[in-house]
Amino acid sequence: MRDPECVELLRWALPRLGLRWEGFRRVRRRVCRRIGQRMIEAGAGTAAAYRALLASDPGEWRALDGLCRVTISRFFRDRTVWSRLRDEVLPDAARLAVRRGERALRCWSAGCASGEEPYGLVIVYHLAVAPRFPGLGLGVVATDADEVVLERARRACYHPGTVREVPPEWRELAFERRGPELSLRAAFREGVELRREDLREVMPDGPFHLVLCRNVAFTYFDLDRQRAVLAGVAARLVPGGFLLVGAHESLPEPAADLERLTGTLPVFRRAP
Repeated sequence: MRDPECVELLRWALPRLGLRWEGFRRVRRRVCRRIGQRMIEAGAGTAAAYRALLASDPGEWRALDGLCRVTISRFFRDRTVWSRLRDEVLPDAARLAVRRGERALRCWSAGCASGEEPYGLVIVYHLAVAPRFPGLGLGVVATDADEVVLERARRACYHPGTVREVPPEWRELAFERRGPELSLRAAFREGVELRREDLREVMPDGPFHLVLCRNVAFTYFDLDRQRAVLAGVAARLVPGGFLLVGAHESLPEPAADLERLTGTLPVFRRAP
């Protein structure tokens, strides 16, 4: 299928999935390759034939929805984000938990993919933040709609290129060689709960001191679903809790009880 045909198909199909074309511009070739392979498997030789298949088989919409899930993930992707998490956001969230008399810092990684983000949080917390907060544990709920990437997260074994941005001394502490891969040590898997959940349909109960919702809802979802996600996330933050979205994302509208912190990164805090 030629690129213009695929773009036309995506412009037609994405709104029916609660997604928006603007978020797929840069990744459309990857998605189009998947759709092209799916069309071959389904015996739909043209875009029109595939539309007809979608019209006749509701289950094909679920298949198409899965093809539109884009995973681009590695440990400590966007270094400036992780530097701010290490130096400011995680310590401030830990102080908040201590002031509230709680025994654990509770975080939610929404759209966790293969686990690089939630496990990265554990690495940063234990190696850079926890020594300042003795007795304060860490619990991370990590959700994704794709069972395939969640299974990779459960294995917690990664290609060396995926961990290239982890500082060498941390890499030695957190990973061990297992054949051609690097396996995350058991101590850095503790406290991470992996769940299959579609952010458009369900969210963990919370409450959380910190939510990371990066490069998922506010890139790919349509405006109505962005607003619903924002309202759900804000309601699950403790007063004073933090929301971090993607470095190039913005919220669909100002949230009454969320204030953007100073700096270039989109970090928000719920009113105390």
